[in-house]
Amino acid sequence: MKIIHLDKIDSTNSYAKLNFDKFDDKTVVLADIQTAGRGRYDRKWVDLGCGNLFLSIVLKPSNDLKQVYACLPQYLAVVLSNILRDYGLSPSIKWPNDVLVNDAKIAGILCESVMRKNIFQGLVLGIGVNLNAQKENLAKITDKTATSLNIELGCEYVDKQVFTEKLLYAFFENYDKFLHNGFAYIKNEYIKSCKFLGKDICVKGFRDETAGIAKDISNTGALVVDCQGKDVILTMGDIFGG
Repeated sequence: MKIIHLDKIDSTNSYAKLNFDKFDDKTVVLADIQTAGRGRYDRKWVDLGCGNLFLSIVLKPSNDLKQVYACLPQYLAVVLSNILRDYGLSPSIKWPNDVLVNDAKIAGILCESVMRKNIFQGLVLGIGVNLNAQKENLAKITDKTATSLNIELGCEYVDKQVFTEKLLYAFFENYDKFLHNGFAYIKNEYIKSCKFLGKDICVKGFRDETAGIAKDISNTGALVVDCQGKDVILTMGDIFGG
């Protein structure tokens, strides 16, 4: 694993994708400041300062696109949740890969495929974690309730280097096993962190909405929603309610 440390960049994901061909498999791009971070559906990730974590991992697992790669954000969400538990917190996962503490978002994860002439080259898996923030700065995030690790712990500062080392070690420790076994490898751990299962939810996609009871998570990481007795399988979207 090689770590590339940048003082300031628009987006670690964008930088990793732009320089993808130059990087070896499992290269990590880490930035102190990120001016144009992105989440799913191109949402803006607000930079709360250099005490927070912004990193992307370059992954080149094979020469063809496999279904399991779509579940990498969920794998990373489980890894992060376990680390937050080590800090004494009780995180939850909102499908597919938002990590919450006390129902407030603490991290965002974005995975992007890299293609060259319609040929799969690999992936860039990015994560932003609110480690150190002031409540007044969290108020800048207007589209959701957000929190940070230092606030949840009631401390002034969380050591970013220690946290980053924990995250990367835990991610790569079982990465190959996850790729080999698929989502089933983390399914039980993932479901234990899902507080929305069994509740009425609404899932908003690009063009439509699905309302019903969150019934289950499939063996491929999809959300199963009971819509008046009919199971609807969703592979993308945002949960509201639950």
